[in-house]
Amino acid sequence: MPEKKNQPPPKKEAKSDFFRLLGIASTVGINLVLCTFIGFAIGYYLLDKYLNTFPWFTIIFLILGIAAGFKYLLTVALKEKNNSGNS
Repeated sequence: MPEKKNQPPPKKEAKSDFFRLLGIASTVGINLVLCTFIGFAIGYYLLDKYLNTFPWFTIIFLILGIAAGFKYLLTVALKEKNNSGNS
């Protein structure tokens, strides 16, 4: 039976995997909030205030921001699913 070299112990590998997933989860959460806020800010502060169209652009860009955040969430989830299937 061939011996595998340069493999970390299972406990250390599980710990590093936990912190990697924790980092991914935190970036997804931050990204969801930022996308929503940026969409709201573009709609309200850049368009509705100057065009006097409140609340139309605020609603449209808020929905676009939320959709962008969930698109990123889906992209990361599919990437992690593919990575875990290869291991």
